[in-house]
Amino acid sequence: MARIYVETTIAVPLERVWELTQDHREHARWDVRFGRIDAVPGSEPAAFTYATAVLPGVEIAGRGVHSGERRTAGGEAVSALRFGSSDLRSPIEEGSGYWRYVPVSGGVRFLTGYAYRTRWGIVGRAVDLVFGPVFGWATAWSFDRLRLWLEDGVPPERARWHAVVEVLSRSVVVIAAVALSGHPVIVVAAVLLAFGVPKHPHTPSARRCRRKPGKG
Repeated sequence: MARIYVETTIAVPLERVWELTQDHREHARWDVRFGRIDAVPGSEPAAFTYATAVLPGVEIAGRGVHSGERRTAGGEAVSALRFGSSDLRSPIEEGSGYWRYVPVSGGVRFLTGYAYRTRWGIVGRAVDLVFGPVFGWATAWSFDRLRLWLEDGVPPERARWHAVVEVLSRSVVVIAAVALSGHPVIVVAAVLLAFGVPKHPHTPSARRCRRKPGKG
């Protein structure tokens, strides 16, 4: 089983984080892993379907179910789920995970841990050497996107365009160095400049999230 862990701290009340993560319509806005999430009416426990666009006009679909939620005496909240896909193009066959909400001074620690089983046998395990890190990065990037929405009022759609503009701007610097000079030293300097400068505070960054469990 492949495993992924991501954690961030968001300076807002727990209930606000719960609202934007448990509502499937809001969830699809900030989580880049999903293009669409639809609740299954009348299902008990709560079931949902999802779809992710991997190429223009090409979607991979899946399904999931909330297996329950629990609140502790200390004010923590936990939401668990199972998910999977019967689409043979999906590298993930099935998996399970949780969201945990831990009240801290000035906000809430929001974290997730999930594990999934790949399909395609040994080929799937080889593909996951690339897919796994990308999936983990996408989870962390999305968590920071959610944090920016809650803390700074940056809507997910605007945060996405911030990211696109930054990538294009940094790429232009490198392309210009190659086209106008071509000298290896100048090109390397351009790459270091373009991608070494910290991201704008309102641009999501996976690096702002913890990727391994800590204490607590």
